Amino acid sequence: MSKYFNYKALDQLRTDAESRAVAVTFDDDVSPLLQPLTVAGRAVGSRLAVHPMEGCDGTLEGAPGDLTFRRWERFGAGGAKIIWGEATAVVPEGRANPRQLLLNETTAPELERLLNQTRAAHRARFGRDEDLLVGLQLTHSGRWSYPNPIIARHSATIDPIKHTETTTLIDDTSLERLAEAYLRAAVTAHSLGFDFVDIKQCHTYLLNEILGARNRHGPYGGSFENRSRFVRELLERIRSDAPGLILATRLNVFDGPRYTGAPGEFGVPVPDPDNPGWGTSADGLPDPAEPLALIGLLRDLGVAMVNVTMGSPYFNPHIGRPFERAPVDGYQPPEHPLTGVERHFRLTAAVQQAYPELTVLGTGYSWLRHFAANAGAANVAAGRVSVMGLGRGALAYPDFAADLAEAGSMDLRKACIGVSYCTALMRAKNNELGQFAAGCVPRDPLYAQEFKLAQKAGS
Repeated sequence: MSKYFNYKALDQLRTDAESRAVAVTFDDDVSPLLQPLTVAGRAVGSRLAVHPMEGCDGTLEGAPGDLTFRRWERFGAGGAKIIWGEATAVVPEGRANPRQLLLNETTAPELERLLNQTRAAHRARFGRDEDLLVGLQLTHSGRWSYPNPIIARHSATIDPIKHTETTTLIDDTSLERLAEAYLRAAVTAHSLGFDFVDIKQCHTYLLNEILGARNRHGPYGGSFENRSRFVRELLERIRSDAPGLILATRLNVFDGPRYTGAPGEFGVPVPDPDNPGWGTSADGLPDPAEPLALIGLLRDLGVAMVNVTMGSPYFNPHIGRPFERAPVDGYQPPEHPLTGVERHFRLTAAVQQAYPELTVLGTGYSWLRHFAANAGAANVAAGRVSVMGLGRGALAYPDFAADLAEAGSMDLRKACIGVSYCTALMRAKNNELGQFAAGCVPRDPLYAQEFKLAQKAGS
C-alpha cells in the first residue's frame, strides 16, 4: 500500500529528509510536547492538540449525533490539552453538508451536552480538566455550501469546480447580516462554556475567500484593509460582547498553487505584468507578507491562538494534507510528502518567530505517522511552533497524547497511514442521510463498516 513511507526507524526518516534537502528535523526526546503553557492567562497542560476534524455525523437539524458524541468523547479521553472543536456553521445556508453541525437556539443544548461529556471523559481518565481548553470553530462554507454555493469573489482556479462562473457574489448587506450571525454564535458558545471560538479563515471557505478578494468591489474587496475588514470588525464585537472568551483563528497562510495566475489567492504573490511567470510555479511561491500582517492585526484585536494551515481540500489537497494515497477524486501529488510537511513547518515557523507571544498551532504532522511527535518536539524546542496538532491523525489515534505522556512515544499500530479513506467517506453520498460519516477506516472497525456501505452505495 505504501508508496512513500518506508521508514522502519527514525534515523531512516532523518536520512531521507537530509538526502532530499528537506529542512525537517526530529528529536528523540518528546518531552518538550509535554510541557505546560499559558494561553490568554489559562494554564494548559501540554503542547498537544486535536485539530478540527468534521465527522459529517450530526443530525439533519445540525445537532451532534451519536457518532459526534463518540468522537468527541474519544478526544476528551485521549489526553490532548487543546481540543479544537470542528467546523460549526453559524447559518443553515452556510453548512458544507447536510450533517454538519450548526449553532443556534435549537441545537445549543446538545452542543452544551457534547462539551460537558467531552470534559467528563477527560476527567474520568486524568482526574482533572482545569488544564484542558475546548473550543468551537465557527464557519460559513461559502462556495462549498450545500446545496447552493455562496461566493465572495470569482476565481479562474476554483469557479470551474462548482460551476460558479456566473454566480452572483454575496452582497455587502448580506455580509453585514452574516457578521451578526457570527457574533450571536460566539456569544452563545461562550454561554455554553466553550473556552474559545475559532473564526475559520482557511481552506477556501467564505472568510478565507474574502481575504483573497482582490477583484471584489466595495468595502470587503480590493485593498488589504478592505479584505481584512470583515474579520477585524467581527473580532472587535466579539471581544466586546463576550468578555473572557478566548479568541482564535485557523488561518490559511498560503492558499496554494494558482496554476492560472489569476488574482485572488491569499499568501501568494500578485502576478507581475512585467514577469508573466511570477506566481505560477508548482509551489506557488508562498509569500507570507499579507498573512503575517493580518496576524499582527488580529493579535492586536485580542486573538490569542493562531492555527496555521494552507491549501484547499477541493483543488490542491496535497498542500494542506500531505498524503500517502490521494482521495478517490484526487490526483498524484507533484511532490514527495516530505516537501509538503516542510512547507507547513517553514511557514508556521515564520508566524511563530514573527509573533513569539502568540500560541501558534502547527499542522502537517499526520503523514509522519508515529514519528510525528519527534518532529513536533523538535519544532517546539526550536521555537518554531507552540503546539503540535493532529487532525486526520487524531481520527485514527485519538489517544496519541496519552500514549506520549505514559510511554514516551506514539504507537505505529495506531497511527494514521495517510490513505485518505476518511476523505473518501466525506465525499461519498448516502441517500438517506446526505453522506456517510467520516472516520478512520484502517484503525476503527466502525468506519471500516461505513466504508463498505459507501462502496456498496457507489457501485
